[in-house]
Amino acid sequence: MKSEKPTQEDYDKWHKDPKNWYFGFCYYNPKDKRLLPPKRIEWMGLTINFANPYSVMLLLPFLIIVILVLSK
Repeated sequence: MKSEKPTQEDYDKWHKDPKNWYFGFCYYNPKDKRLLPPKRIEWMGLTINFANPYSVMLLLPFLIIVILVLSK
């Protein structure tokens, strides 16, 4: 049985649920397959869904570049 794509209502409910936000700013929701959901304060841009392994793979090269640049 194929699972249905989440509705905008699902996304809104997940976004408002404090259990999906660690330390108030780290988003972790395995049900949400988006790589970059909106931040808790939506007008501030996007954040990483740490429950999505592809998001973490997106973050690692960025962190390595920042570390390399700052270490020079």
